[in-house]
Amino acid sequence: MSTSAKTFPIWAFFSLLTNGVLLLAVILLIWQQQKLTAFFGGIITSPEQINVNNSGPVAIPAIPDLGRRHQLSYQQWVDILKQEAKVAADRRPVHLTILAGDSLSLWFPTELLPGGKNWLNQGISGETSKGLLKRLNIFDRTQPEVIFVMIGINDLIRGIDDKVILDNHQQIMSYLRRVHPTAEIVVQSILPHGGEEATWQGRDKLLAITNNRIRRLNEQLQSISAKKGVKFLNLYPLFTNTQGNLRQEFTTDGLHLNREGYIVWRSALQIYSDIELKPEIQRVSGRDKK
Repeated sequence: MSTSAKTFPIWAFFSLLTNGVLLLAVILLIWQQQKLTAFFGGIITSPEQINVNNSGPVAIPAIPDLGRRHQLSYQQWVDILKQEAKVAADRRPVHLTILAGDSLSLWFPTELLPGGKNWLNQGISGETSKGLLKRLNIFDRTQPEVIFVMIGINDLIRGIDDKVILDNHQQIMSYLRRVHPTAEIVVQSILPHGGEEATWQGRDKLLAITNNRIRRLNEQLQSISAKKGVKFLNLYPLFTNTQGNLRQEFTTDGLHLNREGYIVWRSALQIYSDIELKPEIQRVSGRDKK
């Protein structure tokens, strides 16, 4: 047996297997959805229409409408998230699931979030890993079943060193693991950007970050997650084109996602939860009842 075979970590093998299954499942799901949409063209008139809780078709805008929140200052945002977390802590909804991160999480349309869960969105536009680390205590009193974390792209845009980003991620993982010992903590990979096709107002800053650097950073995040006993959801390959950039059909400006992008993310969350999280959650729930 070769040296490389001996040193290949077992967690990496299972991670590759899980993410490979996830990638295939999402691709098949999207392909099937496109076929159904084409076949039932007279019933489903556009991709904006989806069925939410059997309540009929709901229109999802190309760019999510944040309403008043879009004009809030950072501190005002934090104050609102505190209030929402307090409500969740007091009411203790079943199957509480938290989204923690930046604008990508913030703009996730509630209509597109996987069903069967009570979602608490703790995203803030422009958030960095340091900022998220500082405000994790906001939802200390909640009792989440799962916490999904995606953070880092704003760090890169601001020129923060990879070592600092990784250190902040380690602290985020350690904090969440300590404060929420029964919750499944899932770190999600940083998404690629649109490269030369990006139209975001900070395009020059995006172009200064290579998607290869983001990919390598994700590989390091995956390794750290395994060592910290935290799960890692690699969304990166679901969103890249043949050049390794964010696919145009999934983005509004090369940085943020449109409805199609969120449908892909939703599918990944749903499939990953069914494959990777449900057995763990059921095991923990069964242990708690003993």
